[in-house]
Amino acid sequence: MSSGGRLAEEEQGFVLESELNRFLSEVEARAYRFAAIGVGDPDEALDVVQDAMISLVRRYSKRPAEEWRPLFFRILSNRIRDFHRRRRVRDSVLRYFGGQHGEQPDPVAAAADPSHNRPEDEVARADAMAALESALAELPTRQREAFMLRNFEGLNVAETAVAMRCSDGSVKTHYSRATHRLREILGEYY
Repeated sequence: MSSGGRLAEEEQGFVLESELNRFLSEVEARAYRFAAIGVGDPDEALDVVQDAMISLVRRYSKRPAEEWRPLFFRILSNRIRDFHRRRRVRDSVLRYFGGQHGEQPDPVAAAADPSHNRPEDEVARADAMAALESALAELPTRQREAFMLRNFEGLNVAETAVAMRCSDGSVKTHYSRATHRLREILGEYY
């Protein structure tokens, strides 16, 4: 291969890496929110997101950039399911041996950020978000995934279907059921 060919290949690799880094930076905060609601533990959510990002880079970085988003959320959803499987096994073992699961929440980490504007607005937003997160936790996994991918991530039906590995019709059904159930649960907030 000529030096010009190697240079072009290196430039293309740099552009691809730059695009992938930009994509991961853009999706990071939303992915964390998605994982935090999905696993219910902020520290575990960070691990799940990081694992999903690494998996995307290792397996799919050479794919076209427009495929990354649904692929990433498919990987992330799978990692959340894996987390719950491992937790069920661990909890079963702990129950068998008489252990306890869970830790006390950190009150400092949960304290409100005083730098925001009006406290009553912050409280109302926090209450609404807490209610939504709680309601989402009550939904079956597939309904929660469809709702979060469509609303939090802005994926269209086809992208959500790719991420969830199901048909467009299944996405529509899961999303519709999730929306109806959330309206029932959230009444005053919806």
